[in-house]
Amino acid sequence: MPCACQKNRQQYEVVAESGKVVFTSASKPTADTVAKRYPNSVVREKAKTAPTAVK
Repeated sequence: MPCACQKNRQQYEVVAESGKVVFTSASKPTADTVAKRYPNSVVREKAKTAPTAVK
């Protein structure tokens, strides 16, 4: 089980031109640096997922 301390931290995704997420980081400067390695890639904030209900 992952650490709960990361729960509220903003994360950034590097998305390649094909639409595939190739890297995720809590550091925007790191994500920007990695994005330079992928032509036409973008850095976006990772969407926070809502908790799923257990039936």
